[in-house]
Amino acid sequence: MKKSILLTVLCGVLAVSAAAAEKVIKLPAPEKTGGKPFNQALSERKTIRNISAKPLSEQELSNLLYAAAGVSRADGKLTIPTARNVQDIVLYAATKDGLYRYDSAKNELILEQPRDIREFCGFQVKMHTTAPVVLIPVSDSSKMKAMKFPEDRIAVYAPMHIGFAVQNVYLHAASGDFATVVCGALDTKKLAEEMKLPADSLVYVTMPFGKE
Repeated sequence: MKKSILLTVLCGVLAVSAAAAEKVIKLPAPEKTGGKPFNQALSERKTIRNISAKPLSEQELSNLLYAAAGVSRADGKLTIPTARNVQDIVLYAATKDGLYRYDSAKNELILEQPRDIREFCGFQVKMHTTAPVVLIPVSDSSKMKAMKFPEDRIAVYAPMHIGFAVQNVYLHAASGDFATVVCGALDTKKLAEEMKLPADSLVYVTMPFGKE
């Protein structure tokens, strides 16, 4: 009888946990004005590893994702350049509630997994699991293959495009007094497995992001 009651309670807890992660988060429109002047943000751009667990608001999250690789023009082009406008970058946001994929066209976060995978995002586990958001820019190389990019060009363009997103995030952090760091010390194969990414997805770095 006691085992039956315990099982029922556990099932209820799991159901509540799964429900806690929203399947679609409709973000507010990103703010395209404000922040520090560019030259000031450039001079203040820096790595900050001391990231607190303070949550980001949906507005702050929208601004972050827009800076990283959001749609900035009516023709659908992004805040970062990509070769032949291939737009191979897929942004993921890992949080305590789940792993989300950013739909830049709709400015929405789509739930991919209702679980916390931040422990797999870098060897500095405490930093990654403390930060409210770990941004994971991924290159979907199938888009470049579909456009007949040679393999040697894909090997150049994929990390280059991710680098553009990384620098945008750094400048966004400096402009708004946030904290972030780009992390290449991780098991990229393990992270891709935990994220259940398609075979053509290329992972290079992660970026814990939050407030000091």
